[in-house]
Order: sequence, then structure tokens, then C-alpha cells
Amino acid sequence: MTLAVRYTSARTLDTAPAAASEPGPGEVELAPAYVGICGTDLHIFHGDMDARVAAPAVLGHEMAGRVVRVGPGVEGWLPGDAVTVMPLRWDDTCPACRAGHQHICQHLDFIGIDCPGAMQQRWSVPASTLIRLPGTLPLDRAALVEPTAVAVHDVGRAAVKDGEKVVVVGGGPVGILIALVARATGADVHVVELNAHRRLLAEELGLSTWDPAATDITDLVQRWTGGAGADVAFEVSGAAAGVDTAVDVLGVRGRLCLVAIHPRPREINLHRFFWRELTLVGARLYDRGDFERAVTLVADGTIPAQRLITKIVPLTEAPAAFEALESGGDVMKILVDCTDETRGAAV
Repeated sequence: MTLAVRYTSARTLDTAPAAASEPGPGEVELAPAYVGICGTDLHIFHGDMDARVAAPAVLGHEMAGRVVRVGPGVEGWLPGDAVTVMPLRWDDTCPACRAGHQHICQHLDFIGIDCPGAMQQRWSVPASTLIRLPGTLPLDRAALVEPTAVAVHDVGRAAVKDGEKVVVVGGGPVGILIALVARATGADVHVVELNAHRRLLAEELGLSTWDPAATDITDLVQRWTGGAGADVAFEVSGAAAGVDTAVDVLGVRGRLCLVAIHPRPREINLHRFFWRELTLVGARLYDRGDFERAVTLVADGTIPAQRLITKIVPLTEAPAAFEALESGGDVMKILVDCTDETRGAAV
């Protein structure tokens, strides 16, 4: 018998026994080592996704672990292999899939939302979802490959180029990762963030930051760019004020990449889009190429994953970790250690 963290109702999680079963045809059984808690997990925790999530639901999709057993018909994987999971299953028949956009399949099964996730001690997934990890990459750092893949996809959707001026509105984990990936692409990047702790961490990572409560961001961007405005803005805050900032900082033919989930419609200055011929692009999820690029960026230290991990908690303390993340403050990324339910560690 193994343990799993389950969402049972709004603001209620439990840690309960879960029976491990033999991996089926085409499946691989994994032993998750570390699982990150992300913003989507918090949306589930708040009850915002009850129309989609069938309780009791095992959460978690940011993970790294090892292969335990392989099911019938699986080749190329052995017990002990270090892996992460691209948690997407598509139908390959809908218009989006036929157009080559399987990652946004119109009937997408997102593992960890639509079906059981990684926050458990044994987990079976399709072998097709596995991404191989270098043997030298510590598994706690590898748990940040999935959010890094999000950032790689976002920067690609915005078509960020060497030398461009980029503003990232929102300095949470994904915002910081976007800034780091954009910087690795050669962009000049500033992060806009209210939280002083997050600004300090970004600055320690060599990123420039602005506090929107203390200064006029649009004026700063005008001075930074010689009156031209930014080439690209990423909206990662999820707030109405963040949308306004992301639009206002853009120069002529600037690109706004919408990353944050906005659960309700927002007002937006469409006149600004008309007047400056702006472009709005959405960015959701990732593909295998994004994941493979993310593995490289984490493994070679371009993404200093260990600096983004605030703490690691044992599986039995996962419910309290959700509450800590909800409160904000000095927390960036919390990992759940699924290898030993009695041990936690600060990083």
C-alpha cells in the first residue's frame, strides 16, 4: 500500500492509502521523487475547477522520479531510469491534433487534473509521456523541468529575439523562469513584481526588477527604451492591473504574450492595439521539444533550479504546503518529497 495526496473538496486535501497496480500495456510505473505545487494546483485547491476535477483526485504534474516497472509492449525504458513526465494525452483525431497542435487537443487529458497525478508514491502513466533525465541531474531540481518547459513555450510563442526589450509582469515561479529563458535567448529583461521577496530573488539571479507600487512602470520603460517601448511583454500576474501594465509598456508592433490564467473577462485597451498595431498571443502548455529544451536548461544551470526551491516537505505535510503557498509572502516553489513520508528538508 502506498500513499497519495488527494483533493476531496474546496480547501480540503487528505493523505490516504492508494493501491499500486501493475502497469498496463504501453504504461510505465514510476516512483515519483519530488513533485512541485503550481498555480493550477492552487486553483484546484480553491475549488475553482470542480466542474473538471472529479474528487477525490490525486494532484501534481511537476515531477521527477524513477521507473519502477514497465508494462507489456514498452521498450527503451528500464527500472531505475530517471524521468520526468510531459503530462498530456491527446486524441490525435480532433481538428487541433490534425493541424499538428496536439498539446492543445480539443479533448486534451491533462494528467494531474483530468486523471490521477504524481503526488503519490507509485504512479502509472503512458510510456509516451516520459522524458529522459540526465543521470547527473538531482531529482529535486529536475522537478522544475515542467514549469521551465512552460517558460520555453511562452518565450517561443512570443518569438523573443536577441537584443529585444522584454517586460515580464509578475515575478512568481513562472514569471522568473520566463525572464531567465528570455535572457538566455539574448533579450534585455525587466521583471515587474509587487512582492519584495520575489524581487530580491530575481535580483540575486541577475535580473532587473521594478516595483509597480513605487514607480510609474510605463515611464520607466519609456526611459529604458529611449521612447520606443518594449518589444515584448509577458502577462504572468493574473491581475487586471497586470494586463494594463503589459499593454501600456509595449511599443509599436509590440507583442503581448498572455500566460496567466484569467478566470473572468478583463477590460483591455483595444485602442492601444489599434494605434500601435500590437499583437496578442496566448501561450498554453508545451510540446516535447519545449520539454527537451527545458531539461537542457535545468541540467546546464541556465535555470538555477535550486535557487527557486523554497523548501521540500514530506508527502504527509502537503496539505499545509498548499496553505503556505496560498499566503504568498516569502514562498516561491515548494516540492513534495514522495520518497519518505516522514522526512522534510529546507533548501
